[in-house]
Amino acid sequence: MLRSPLPDVEIPDVSIYDYLFSDLDESTLDSVAIVDGMTGAETTYRQLVAQIGLFAGALAARGIGIGDRIGVLCPNVPAFATVFHGILRAGATATTINSLYTAGEIADQLEDAGAAWLVTVSPLLAGAKAAAERRGIADDHVIVLDGADGHPSLRDLLSEGHAAPEVTFDPRTHLAVLPYSSGTTGRPKGVMLTHRNLIANVAQCRPVLDVDHTDRVLAVLPFFHIYGMTVLLNFALRQRAGLVTMPKFDLVEFLRIIAEHRTTWVFVAPPIAVALAKHPVVDDYDLSAVKVIFSGAAPLDGALAAAVATRLDCEVVQGYGMTETSPAVNLIPAGHPEIDKASIGPLVPNTEARLVDPETGSDVEVPADGVSAPGELWVRGPQVMVGYLNRPEATADILDDDGWLHTGDIATASSDGIFRIVDRLKELIKYKGYQVAPAVLEAVLLEHPLIADAAVIGASDEDGQEVPRAYVVRQGGAELSAEQVMEFVASKVAPHEKVRQVEFIDGIPKSASGKILRKDLRARV
Repeated sequence: MLRSPLPDVEIPDVSIYDYLFSDLDESTLDSVAIVDGMTGAETTYRQLVAQIGLFAGALAARGIGIGDRIGVLCPNVPAFATVFHGILRAGATATTINSLYTAGEIADQLEDAGAAWLVTVSPLLAGAKAAAERRGIADDHVIVLDGADGHPSLRDLLSEGHAAPEVTFDPRTHLAVLPYSSGTTGRPKGVMLTHRNLIANVAQCRPVLDVDHTDRVLAVLPFFHIYGMTVLLNFALRQRAGLVTMPKFDLVEFLRIIAEHRTTWVFVAPPIAVALAKHPVVDDYDLSAVKVIFSGAAPLDGALAAAVATRLDCEVVQGYGMTETSPAVNLIPAGHPEIDKASIGPLVPNTEARLVDPETGSDVEVPADGVSAPGELWVRGPQVMVGYLNRPEATADILDDDGWLHTGDIATASSDGIFRIVDRLKELIKYKGYQVAPAVLEAVLLEHPLIADAAVIGASDEDGQEVPRAYVVRQGGAELSAEQVMEFVASKVAPHEKVRQVEFIDGIPKSASGKILRKDLRARV
């Protein structure tokens, strides 16, 4: 068993609201908490705390509290922080929804999570309304933050003036959030994360990520994703940094915001790192304020990290985690040039790990000097989820009775505690940091009348980033092009779930039990 080389940190037994905001003092209350990167509008910590309390009070006045679940379909705007923490302060549970989801996918998540309310914004209202209608959620239960006829707005709720309710719960067991993840395989499942899970992971990041009140942190990675939720929204606020929001990625706007707001920490996914390394427009902007580029959500190649570091004259580091671990498991600390930037660094505090041979089930030993053989990474710590909502079998498949989460990732560990991800047992595809479940795309492909069979794997594009690649068996004698296949899938899924490559094949390789042999397909790429 391996332990973090960092000392354990204290994890207070409080709510996430109290952990983040209860010790604000007069010297901090009037400093900037959030900046709207698009408009420059600023929200101080004093204003944010007041808004959170009023939103929580408005929810309580509508009978919302412990046991209730609210969907949040919202891009990265300052109001997200008000809504998210208002829901949690009221004692309810937030299920955060991908802003790119189709109406059907939104409805599925609302249904599975048991949400009776939905919070959204007017640009996403068409899909939100269609999903709410399917779920049976009335218009007065669909809050449109920026206002829409027939729906309560954020201004309406805040102007009611209701004080935040007094709620009591056990932060170790009370669910704070239900983000959705495909885990190691299959369709998306609700990941049950408690207040303690969220607090633990912020506390675990604090000794590693050197962010403080003097920093401006760019938040382009979505808050609905656990990476943005914990490492940006919650962590930056706990560190009293200024969080600069950006609702969607556009390279020119991204560069403008960095330059104008002098952001010092920029959290990205690898596709953004590719643009920073290669795109000529980067040279048109003053990015000299950037101290650290932190990459997560998918593996970052070491050569790409070096190219970005050289071009921007900053540090480039990365980490590793899963929705099921709130998410951080490993982080490369800034200021340690001796750590290989292609690695994922050491374990965060309070975290244990094992490398397990997937064939024998025995532990892989880490040598006294050098690097271990590969093994499946198992982790245990206070950031590990309670389980999957209403999925006891799926929970048992990934989380054992001793609290070890079986990540499905193959890793090595060095004698000095540095881990590297070298392969993946699980089927999940990471496209630009978004999770794409092959099973979902395979089900869509099989709806096509000219497709007899199909399988989907992750494959590399020309920039070395992972994309969904479909292997398709045509119905006998059918004429079907790759473009037609991609267009069909695109009409039924969110943009990040589109099939990007198609290869026609005579038959899908399968085991005797009917399981797709993805390793055989990967060997064809």
